[in-house]
Amino acid sequence: MASAPAIADIADALEAWAPPGSAQDYDNVGLQVGDAARSVDTALLALDATPQVLQEAHAHDADLVVTHHPLLFRPLDGVTTDSYVSNLALRFAEAEIGLYSIHTNLDAAPDGVSFALADRLGLTDVGFLDGFEETLYKLAVFVPEGAFDAVREALADAGAGRIGDYEACAFSVAGTGFFTPGDDTDPHIGTAGGDVESADERKLEVEVARWNLGPVLGALEAAHPYEEVAYDLYPVHQKNTRAGLGALGHLPAPEPLPAFLDRVADRLDAESLRYAGTDDASVERVAVCGGAGSDFIGTARSAGADAYVTADVTYHEFFDVLGRDGTPDMALVDPGHYETEALTEALLRDWLADRFAGVDWRRTDTRTSPMRTHTRP
Repeated sequence: MASAPAIADIADALEAWAPPGSAQDYDNVGLQVGDAARSVDTALLALDATPQVLQEAHAHDADLVVTHHPLLFRPLDGVTTDSYVSNLALRFAEAEIGLYSIHTNLDAAPDGVSFALADRLGLTDVGFLDGFEETLYKLAVFVPEGAFDAVREALADAGAGRIGDYEACAFSVAGTGFFTPGDDTDPHIGTAGGDVESADERKLEVEVARWNLGPVLGALEAAHPYEEVAYDLYPVHQKNTRAGLGALGHLPAPEPLPAFLDRVADRLDAESLRYAGTDDASVERVAVCGGAGSDFIGTARSAGADAYVTADVTYHEFFDVLGRDGTPDMALVDPGHYETEALTEALLRDWLADRFAGVDWRRTDTRTSPMRTHTRP
């Protein structure tokens, strides 16, 4: 029987899917409380860390709680009982229950939160609403013929060459490299202090995401036979196909806006919806963004969406979908922050259960949102 995985093993798997470097710069993701070496037999999945979730973890003898929203966003002055956050962090530590958070890096991941939201709403042909910019680099390295395959494979294994749904993408061209070994060198060919040498080499080019640069360059140094590895690294000014925010897809068939609103409310278990739109509008092309996605209202309009489903939309932001005549030219639907992201609990449970079948993965029974909706009789 396989031994129970450590928290570190679970973190490594999650971070291969959703690299911490893809999180927003204001975020705080990863292990927040606990010992990474602790083994995990039972774990609880929740949108938020709350006292009720901790109590539930106690009841199930859980070793780990995985949340979407981090408990610790900002540094604490102390871990005491003086405030909600510090008191809860202290209670996790005292209970020896690990707390791990995977937030905007999961929002940015392929098949992450917004993709799960799109699936819940029945969308097809789903892709990123907006791919990340300024996150890609082109690595060009010069490799002797005899070591080419080993270097190429090492870079791919470290995460280079990932484009869309393709892995290990690379390009090469043959050429001749020239160098003169210095007196204190240990050259792959030739002798120290010798004459000009030449070697049959291949220029290998691969695309690398910013958050994979460290592992890829480390793999390059380890696999390349030269004492001094010659390579070029430069930014690529195009959108990342493997990381972004929001999702864009289609309904199986167009439907009137009132029917679409019923779909959203029913599938997200939302007690109420705030929206802008006209009842005679037809909805087929739909953009979504789990959580606070009002920054992408313009992006959704530019993408030709008939409706955009997100949360935390302010009063004035609803005006952003109005055309010149004051009529909405795209429906904007806000079911609530919790309602658009609660499905993250099931997303994580299913993903982790596929990879760590020996762990008892439990979705919380607690509705972690402190917000309630009052409806007039």
